[in-house]
Amino acid sequence: MQEKINSSKNASQPTNYKALSMLVTVFFFWGFVAASNDILIPVFRNAFNLSQGESQLVSLAFYIAYTIGSLIYMGISLLLKEDIVNKIGYKNGLALGLGISALGTLLFYPAANTGSFPLMLSGLFIVALGFSLQQTVANPLAIALGPVSTGSQRLTLAGGINNFGTTIGPLIVSFAIFGSSSNANSTMSIESVKIPYLVLGVVFLLVAVILKMSSLPDKPETIDTATDEKHPARSSALKYPQLVLGMIAIFVYVGVEVSTASNLPAYMQSNLGFLTKDIAPYISLYWASLMIGRWSGAVEAISSNLNTQKILKIVAPYLAFVVFLLVNKIANHDLAPFYIYGLVILVLIFADILSKGNPARMLLIFSSLGIMALITGMLTDGMLSVYAFTSVGLFCSTLWPCIFTLAIAGLGKNTSQGSSFLIMMIMGGGIVSWLQGYVADLTSIHLSYIVGVICFAYLAFYAWKVRSILESQGVDFNEKVASAH
Repeated sequence: MQEKINSSKNASQPTNYKALSMLVTVFFFWGFVAASNDILIPVFRNAFNLSQGESQLVSLAFYIAYTIGSLIYMGISLLLKEDIVNKIGYKNGLALGLGISALGTLLFYPAANTGSFPLMLSGLFIVALGFSLQQTVANPLAIALGPVSTGSQRLTLAGGINNFGTTIGPLIVSFAIFGSSSNANSTMSIESVKIPYLVLGVVFLLVAVILKMSSLPDKPETIDTATDEKHPARSSALKYPQLVLGMIAIFVYVGVEVSTASNLPAYMQSNLGFLTKDIAPYISLYWASLMIGRWSGAVEAISSNLNTQKILKIVAPYLAFVVFLLVNKIANHDLAPFYIYGLVILVLIFADILSKGNPARMLLIFSSLGIMALITGMLTDGMLSVYAFTSVGLFCSTLWPCIFTLAIAGLGKNTSQGSSFLIMMIMGGGIVSWLQGYVADLTSIHLSYIVGVICFAYLAFYAWKVRSILESQGVDFNEKVASAH
């Protein structure tokens, strides 16, 4: 194995669950706001009379901010000749990121009052700028809150909390804008957007204060890495082909994950006649699908017993599904259309077992299933097509940890730099969503999902290609080294 961990102290320290429970709140916010954008898209499209392509500027503004934010923070670090997070501390970094996001929510008030779409986009952009800094801090901090060997499981667990936010976000924002789903007179108003986001800004500030006063370490110990003599470290992370190809993989993965959901409301409206206010449960199901898959992937953090893990691999995804049903029951939505989705979850469980924990095999299997799901949705009509498009969330659930694992494998001292480059590529969520919207304007919303098929095809290629690349560098490809979003 090219990369070696030289931190026995960190390997033996117990997990700081108290600090971890505080940290995962920011993971929740990322999911809550990102999924809520899928409700804002049709609202803005109708309120501002936008085309489908123009409406996807919501996703573009939000996700491009991750890249610009990363570039800004890297530029500041270069000017300071020191990493900005290391200089100000991790707790201060989180608090600063939350403060920036809170400033973004303030713009929703004048934007709603003046009916300004550009100002709305500016608000979302600034919110995501803050998220970019939070991402930079929170992911390595989650690893540092316990043994190195279970760092990936803590990130997977945090990812499950993230997807809990994606599950309830559309429902809460939809209720705030439209009111009760049983209200037949529910209408959209651009001014109704400002209150939920102002409340969110207040919550950002409260959490910033709480985190600042919490037991989170300000400067956690880092993990030293070394490389063997046979495979010396290279001068830059960009000289590793697994990272360069992995950056493209992260770009298209986040792209297909976001664009599938953000274009779903337009498909359900134009092809199936759904009202905007009735789409939220299906958007919630899409993001709950990622939660379902990630809860299954986090079972190693719950138990080290292999027999217990086998049981939890089946129980955990259905427990997450029950959470989705419960949340929608509380929101007074009809659950009857969703029970059949339990059968689709069986495909996820079977694919998870078939992958045997190998990240490249899992990436290949789940990408192939993603292609099948999208093609099924494109070739069918009615609710079958909706379930097919929604199931893409299941097959995207494990892709971030797979790609991240393969992309940084063998980077040694360049691992941190490589991770920064990967986070920059989150911008794919906005660009691919806009591209699919543009294709929809040229063809149809139904046919536009070909964009997602192409994204999954590249991911399948990457899963096939990266194995030989890593083997040539002496990396034990069959050793399970997992990361999570």
